[in-house]
Amino acid sequence: MSAAHVRRGGSTRTKSRKPAKVPAPKKLAAHSRANKLAGIVLGAFLLAIGFVVLIAMDIPAKAERAAGSATGEAGFKVSGYEIVGLNHMNRSRVDEVVTGELRRAAEQAGSAKAPQALVDVAAIRQRLLAFGWVKDARVSRRLPDTLVIDIVERRPAALWQNRGELALIDAEGVVLDRVPITKMPDLPLLIGTGANGQAQQLERLMTAVPTLKPQLTSATWVGRRRWDLSFQSGETVALPEGEEAARAALMKFARLDKSTGLLGRGIVRFDLRIPGKMIVRLPRAPGEAITGEPARAG
Repeated sequence: MSAAHVRRGGSTRTKSRKPAKVPAPKKLAAHSRANKLAGIVLGAFLLAIGFVVLIAMDIPAKAERAAGSATGEAGFKVSGYEIVGLNHMNRSRVDEVVTGELRRAAEQAGSAKAPQALVDVAAIRQRLLAFGWVKDARVSRRLPDTLVIDIVERRPAALWQNRGELALIDAEGVVLDRVPITKMPDLPLLIGTGANGQAQQLERLMTAVPTLKPQLTSATWVGRRRWDLSFQSGETVALPEGEEAARAALMKFARLDKSTGLLGRGIVRFDLRIPGKMIVRLPRAPGEAITGEPARAG
């Protein structure tokens, strides 16, 4: 054996190597994420199914009724109610709303009296707000056994006559109640279709002429576009269309009335519809023929 062969063979050594780490394939990671997502979706689905089953079995409503009945058994049952702020509205209407809700709550609980917790105070309030007289209402529970109904009434501001019927309205034109002719209160009278919807405009016009406002007896909404005003002394003042034009004409008329006393002279009608003009209609003597044009003042 040659020396060269010995050296070559002796130099041959087997080195131990650590196995290299092989990264997980991307498909495997994606598969794992998909499994997690599927688990979440399945859990949500099962939760939804459980919720539907509870609703179908009326479990939440039964639990609510049970809780309400439990509070009732503890002594928190409604034995009466108080009504505050009622001045004009018929009390029987409020009684009907409240007793109806108390009856419903008692039947739901299966008891003679309604448990406080089962009385729907929000429903009582909404039903009360449907009445014209009621501007606002607050319904609260006063433990242990009382409901308090606090009503804010609208204030009647005028009468509205339409198609032969009379109704009370407030300053916003909201119809409060029907009024028989034999029981008409001492309030200004608005006449005509849609006149109640123009009540605020009329209020603004009359506020601009404080000397004339107390003398107004009625206002007729003519053709859904303008006012004819009637005063205590018997005269009618015809205003032009449009609020600004009507205010300007009425304020000018008020100044002339204050300086010369237009009202109370027996004149039948003042027509202010033509800008810068005032056409007056004088009374006629019995049997006098109608001739000529009405007198004009400008």
